[in-house]
This record gives sequence, structure tokens and C-alpha cells, in this order.
Amino acid sequence: MISSEIRFFSKITGDFKGTTMGSVALVKYENNITRTLEEGLNLIGGFGSFKSPIIIKPNICTMSDSTGSSVTDVKVVESLIELLLNESATLSIKIVETDSQSKYADEAFEKFGYKQLVKTKTESGFDVSILDLSRPPFVKLDIEDAHIPPLDLAAILFEPNFFISVAVAKTHENAFITGSLKNQFGLLPRKDQGFYHSTLDGYIVDLNRFVNPNLCIVDARVGVEGWNGPKTREIGCFIIGRKPVSVDATMARIMGFEPDMIPHLIKSSKYDLGTLTPEIRGQNIESVRVQFDPPF
Repeated sequence: MISSEIRFFSKITGDFKGTTMGSVALVKYENNITRTLEEGLNLIGGFGSFKSPIIIKPNICTMSDSTGSSVTDVKVVESLIELLLNESATLSIKIVETDSQSKYADEAFEKFGYKQLVKTKTESGFDVSILDLSRPPFVKLDIEDAHIPPLDLAAILFEPNFFISVAVAKTHENAFITGSLKNQFGLLPRKDQGFYHSTLDGYIVDLNRFVNPNLCIVDARVGVEGWNGPKTREIGCFIIGRKPVSVDATMARIMGFEPDMIPHLIKSSKYDLGTLTPEIRGQNIESVRVQFDPPF
């Protein structure tokens, strides 16, 4: 059962203000994830309006995280869930991922601590679960003016929800960067996801047009060169916003790249997914900029 929309006046900030929609919070990490997320949410006006369930999509891209920073840290998701449950203890929260060429979702949930997180929360009486979106039921996605052919996606994505992307700052040989936008590529239920790489930009754009995330978080404490390294660079911040293009454009600049160098950012900016030139709140980009090597 999907609840009707609930308007929250956030404990984190107060009333949500529409003028913050295109803003991006840039917050230095000071050894406390929950406090850092809270500060970032304050800067963009809080969580805003919820629909339950809350769907949280981490980037769990491999079973072998060679850098220790290529997979979304379960502690970030744990802190996010704590803040959400502080808003309403009755929320239904689902952490989602699919199989891919380098992992099975169920095994990855176990390895990276997500099953233990869910066990702890459910034992405390909260409605928190994990969901493997590689398993049916599926619904056919066929959107107007699509860049991609119709394809099956998990049925829950077609129901009213509040979608949160929790990504990691990385470069990528096929997509240039992988942040909030590229994270939705992990919603595709086909295990051999390399099948889609020939038209990768189109899939990234249309998956985000369909999902249209309500909140985007990039853990940029450590940035990774390549989707799984081997090289990492210390950045020391979190990037938080409501629009994935705005968040990823900010991430690109922090990594020393101009957003107009990145095709899927340009294409996605033509839809209601954010701007290449967002307002930055909190730290300025120069205070955390670290030059990355281009991925190709």
C-alpha cells in the first residue's frame, strides 16, 4: 500500500522552500557523517515532501571494491536512514540494487553490510528492507521521445515513491564521470549491463527522466579514478542537492572538469534534471577542488 503524500516541516530545517530546488550544498566532512548530511540538508531546505516508500539507491557496483571507496559506504546510508526516521518513524525505506556483470546484488548486500543494517533496523521495529530489482515483477518502461527502446524495470519504480540516489565520486571510461546520474544505470535488471554501453548516454538520460530523483547525495570524501580504481584522491566533502545534473556538474568541477565536456550531463540538462551552473551553498568549489586525470 502506498501512502498519500505527507508534507513534513523538517526537524532538520523547517519549511521547505522551492527556491532551493536548483541549489547544491557542498559540505566539508568533519569526521561525522550524520552531522555532515544534516548540514547539507539544512543548506538546501531539508528533505521537503515525502512519499512512502523511500527508495535509496546506493552505488554497489562490484563484489571486489579494490579501492575501499568504489562502493557506497553503508555508514552513509545508515546515517541517512537515521535522519529519515527522525522525521517519521513509520516510513517504509527500501535499499535497492540490481545484479551486474561484476556482482550479484544479494551477495553484495551481504558483503558490504547492508543486510546487517536492515537486520538492526527491523529488530528495532522500523520498516527498513533491501530489494533486489533484478527479480520480478517487472513493468515495461516506454517513455515519450525516448533515447532508448522499451525495457523492463522493477514494478516498484512505477509506484509513487521518494527516490534518493547515494553515489560516490568517480571517473568512468565510458561515461567520463559517474555520480548521481550514472547511479540510476544500476536500476537495469539485466546482469550483462555492458550490453547497454554502446548507447550509455541515452540510458542514463532516460532512466533519470523516468526516476527523476528527489534527492541526490555524492560521497566525495575520497574520489576514485575509474569505476573501481585503482587510483584514489582525497577530496573530503559531500555534495547534496535535489537535481542530479546540478549535483554532478558540481562534482565534475570539483574533479577539475567542465560539465560541458561530459555528454550525458549536457543531454540530461535539457530535461527537468537540473542545471550545469547551479547555485552552490556552503563551501566554494575552489576550497575542495582536486584535479583528476581524464578517464580517456
